[in-house]
Amino acid sequence: MPAFEYISVDADGRKQKGVLEADSARQVRQQLRDKGWLPVSVEPAASQHKNEGKGFSFLSGGMSAYELALITRQLATLIQAGIPIEECLRAVSRQTERPGLHSLMMAVRARVIEGYTLAQAFSEFPSAFPELYRATVAAGEKSGHLDLVLNQLADYTESRYDTQKKIQGAMIYPIILTLLATGIVLGMLTYVVPDIVKVFDSSKQQLPLLTRGLIAASNFVKTVGPWLLLLLIITGFMARPLLKKDSTRYRLHGWQLRLPLIKKMVRGANASRFASTLSILTRSGVPLVEALRIAAEVSSNLLIRDAIRHAAVKVTEGGSLSRALEDSGYFPPMMMQMIASGEQSGELDEMLSRAATMQEKELGNLITTLVGLFEPMMLLVMAGVVLMIVLAIMLPILSMNNLVK
Repeated sequence: MPAFEYISVDADGRKQKGVLEADSARQVRQQLRDKGWLPVSVEPAASQHKNEGKGFSFLSGGMSAYELALITRQLATLIQAGIPIEECLRAVSRQTERPGLHSLMMAVRARVIEGYTLAQAFSEFPSAFPELYRATVAAGEKSGHLDLVLNQLADYTESRYDTQKKIQGAMIYPIILTLLATGIVLGMLTYVVPDIVKVFDSSKQQLPLLTRGLIAASNFVKTVGPWLLLLLIITGFMARPLLKKDSTRYRLHGWQLRLPLIKKMVRGANASRFASTLSILTRSGVPLVEALRIAAEVSSNLLIRDAIRHAAVKVTEGGSLSRALEDSGYFPPMMMQMIASGEQSGELDEMLSRAATMQEKELGNLITTLVGLFEPMMLLVMAGVVLMIVLAIMLPILSMNNLVK
């Protein structure tokens, strides 16, 4: 039975929104009138979510990674208990508290009732259910182990979500510290230094070089600073269309893979994401070439994405996956060795999972080390800036005292 989203006005004149199941929109309107409500709008739930966007990542789209993992875990539990899929979807939709998500799950249920498979129903809403998710569910339906596959998907999604939150949490303090330090220095140069400089205006003595430099910096911030900020904002808006061009993005991503520290982080993050994605796809029964094509899409770097696609072509021609990936030079040697071992032993999915775990740990350790080094370095920089400001102010005062003596 299809699901419809409605907007109506109740007897007290308050706006009411929700989702009802009925054979037609007319029947929904009649149900609302039976309640004493005035129907304003009744539309199929699917139309609100279908094709909500074509560009997405595994951790973005119509729902958050946490919501996707929670729904996946609930579906796996209910299907494992032998409950029909349409009833599982109904139960999950009632469990969620977000109206949009409730409507989305009811729309998926309506597609399943119409005869679609679960993967086909998910494919109607690509912004909420990415290609990796849909391909894995389709493989689970074909193999008859949908509950196991959904559990694997939930584990994968929760792992990606935890990694993302750890990185975000580690970066919060350095970002706040940098913003505060920058704000304090700009505030001192804009408001504190000019008032102190007025003391030296009546003096005819030659000011020290450090003091003159501080005054020049203060004048620059006061006069040029606002215009410079405006220029940066305008440049940012003008750069947005350029960043959407493939040629510009290829150049930026190429620089990412050449800068010493950024290169290690970008390669580690993409290698971990690629290995974990390929692991769950191959474990779910998706053919290796198709799994490579899907795994390439989760890479955030265009050059690494092209390298994975090229590796898929080499595998189609009968080549080795480890050799094809190694030729690109974008993946760690240890990971290549583990993939080669997995190909030889027939346990590629297990080796990919271990490689993903190893890369995640290395990336986490690298980020933790950088954050640990950043904090004392930022404090030292701030101490140095404050020391220079104090010296620039104190040197003329000491000179004036010497003259008085």
